[in-house]
Amino acid sequence: MKFLVTGGLGLIGHNVVQRLQKRGEEVVIVDNRTTYGIIPQDELDYLMAERWKKIDQTDVYYTDIADGAKFDQIVKNHKPEVIIHMASFPRQKVVNANPAQGARVMMEGLMNICESAKSHGVERVVYISSSMVYGDFEDQVTEEAECRPIGQYGIMKLSGEDIVKDYHRRGCFDYAIVRPSAVYGPLDVEDRVVAKFMLQAMRGDVLRVNGASETLDFTYVDDAADGIVAAATRIMAANRTYNITKSHSVSLLEAAEMIVKIVGKGTIEVRDKDADFPSRGALCIDRARVILGFDPRVDVEQGFQNYYKWLSESPYWNK
Repeated sequence: MKFLVTGGLGLIGHNVVQRLQKRGEEVVIVDNRTTYGIIPQDELDYLMAERWKKIDQTDVYYTDIADGAKFDQIVKNHKPEVIIHMASFPRQKVVNANPAQGARVMMEGLMNICESAKSHGVERVVYISSSMVYGDFEDQVTEEAECRPIGQYGIMKLSGEDIVKDYHRRGCFDYAIVRPSAVYGPLDVEDRVVAKFMLQAMRGDVLRVNGASETLDFTYVDDAADGIVAAATRIMAANRTYNITKSHSVSLLEAAEMIVKIVGKGTIEVRDKDADFPSRGALCIDRARVILGFDPRVDVEQGFQNYYKWLSESPYWNK
C-alpha cells in the first residue's frame, strides 16, 4: 500500500514512517520543518537529520499543508491509499502564542487534506487528535466520554475530528481517529515537559512543577507509533476513535522526582497549577487493545531511563 504521512519527520511521525517501511509499505512524507517560533533552528536541524537517519530514502516534500494547491498536487501525483495526518501545531502553548497561524494549520490545513483525499480516491484518513479534547477528566476515560476541551488547541482538535467524520458521512473516505497523550522519547524537542524536566536535571537546574497533584498519561513514542500504524493498516480499525496511551497516570511531581533520581541531580520547585491546562488522568485503551491489538510495553520509569540514555549520548545535548 501507499501511505502519505503529514508531519512525517516529527517525533512520532518519523517512527510511524519507519514502521510502515519495515512492513514493506511505500511512504511519502510531507513536512514543513517549522520551528513554531520557539525551537532553536540548530536544535531542529539536528533532530531532523537524526530522524532522517532512521528511515529509508523516500519522497519528502517540504511544504505546508495550509498551501492547498501544493498539497493537492502531491496527492494527485502519488495517489496514496491512506493519509496519516500528523502535521499540526503541537500543543496548547504554541497555539496560544499564535492562534491565527495555529488555526490556519490545524483547520485550513485539515480541510485541504480532506478535499484532496476526496478528490483523489484516498481510502482512509487517520487523524491524530489529542487527549486534550476531553478537557478535565479522571482515570480511565473512554472514547465515548463527553468532550469539553479547555483552550483553543483542544477545541480545534475536537473540531478536526468532527470534520473528518463529516467527510466520511458524505461517503468520501473511511477514517480512524487517534487520541494520544503526553508522548515523549528520544529525538524530541526540548520544549516539552519530559524533555524539559530531563535536561533541567542533567544541567543541575530547577525542575518547576506546575501543580504537584496534576497527572499525565505519559506514553513512550514507540508505543504511540505502534498504535497509529495499527489504526492505519487494520481493516477493522476503520471509522472509530481510539485512545492510544500507556493508560497509567503519573503526577507531574512523581515524574520530576523519578527524573531527578535517574539523572542523579537537579532540584524540584512546586508551583500552582497552570490554569490554561485541563486536569487529566489515564485514558482507557480497551478498545485499542481489542480492535488494534495495541499493547503498550514501555512503562514510565523504563521510558525515562531510555530517554536519559539517549540524551546522555547525544552530541547536541552534550556539546
